[in-house]
Amino acid sequence: MPLPVVFDLDGTLIDSAPDIHAAVARMLATEGLPPLPLDVVRGFIGNGVVVLVERVMAASGIAAAEHPRLLARFQAEYDSSPSALTTVFAGVEEALATLTERGHPLGVCTNKPEATSRAILGDLGLLRHFGTVLGGDSLLHRKPRPEPLLHSFRQLGAARGLYVGDSEVDGETALAAGVPFFLFTRGYRKAEPAEIPHRVSFDDHAALPSLVAGVAS
Repeated sequence: MPLPVVFDLDGTLIDSAPDIHAAVARMLATEGLPPLPLDVVRGFIGNGVVVLVERVMAASGIAAAEHPRLLARFQAEYDSSPSALTTVFAGVEEALATLTERGHPLGVCTNKPEATSRAILGDLGLLRHFGTVLGGDSLLHRKPRPEPLLHSFRQLGAARGLYVGDSEVDGETALAAGVPFFLFTRGYRKAEPAEIPHRVSFDDHAALPSLVAGVAS
């Protein structure tokens, strides 16, 4: 069987920052606070919603004790409109279709909550490509711990596979799991590509099937 290919979601398959930014702005508005710049919020993405809200609160001067309330508020705001402004990166749908045609089982392993991830993938017409979708709340641990990624591969019928992501968190996850990491360089990373351990880097999803074939063959 061809190797499974598991993908991160935000910044890898989709540009979700505009919807996350809009939900953050609505949450802050309920506190009588101004919105944060889009680039600031984009920099907070990657470690899951709990950490995202912590970072927003710190940047906005909100006391840490308010975290449970604002976490629930953000999630409600985001779930009310999770995909209105979100777009699929160019070449993703074609790459997923090609990988499926070649027999690669596909999955998603993200720190975003599983139900929200499935809703967004469904809204954008991508859910049908994936045999498993694992969120940050699906298991006890989340990325960069390796357990979610390894569980994703098991769900797809293999012990190991390839992981595709866009950030330092994804690189750490693949390294901890002992699997090849493919770095999409147009996502939400904070470091230079050379600073993130990876087997392959790419900036166009159209190139992904050929890159996967080169490593998996």
